[in-house]
Amino acid sequence: MNDRFEPQASIPPRSQWLRAWSALPFSQLDGLVKTIESHSRVEDISLPKSGLGLLQLKDSALGDAYFLGEIPLSKAHVKVTNACGESSQGAAFLMDDRLGLVRGMAILDATLAGLLDHWQEALALVQEGHLKRQTEDSIRKASLLATRVDFSLLSSTDEDGHEQ
Repeated sequence: MNDRFEPQASIPPRSQWLRAWSALPFSQLDGLVKTIESHSRVEDISLPKSGLGLLQLKDSALGDAYFLGEIPLSKAHVKVTNACGESSQGAAFLMDDRLGLVRGMAILDATLAGLLDHWQEALALVQEGHLKRQTEDSIRKASLLATRVDFSLLSSTDEDGHEQ
């Protein structure tokens, strides 16, 4: 197994890894996934699957359920074993229909979680994607603040100056 995490290494929680990797182009992830696959044994614990999920919401007035639409979903669960026999499991569940992408992220998840060969590269991609997501979130937040309306400035008097 490679060197352990350094104490000063900044890493988001595992629950955010897929979100971080999703911020990067698949081609950037795919190179590392192919490297890991060429140096390790990757087994599918369950076959990668993709399909459609129905997004259901409740009507706020009557409480009736209705379907807003369909969303693509994919999932993969793998076990990665390195040349020394050390192994780790990883999984991915994405709103995307690309099986190669979801399986690749499951491989990266297993590699980083188990600190297997090439975990440093997987960590670097998490950190890069996480930084990109933080930047996007800041821009989105600033945009929302810029369009905020202050209703306290509206008067409660009519056109003739009478209190309503």
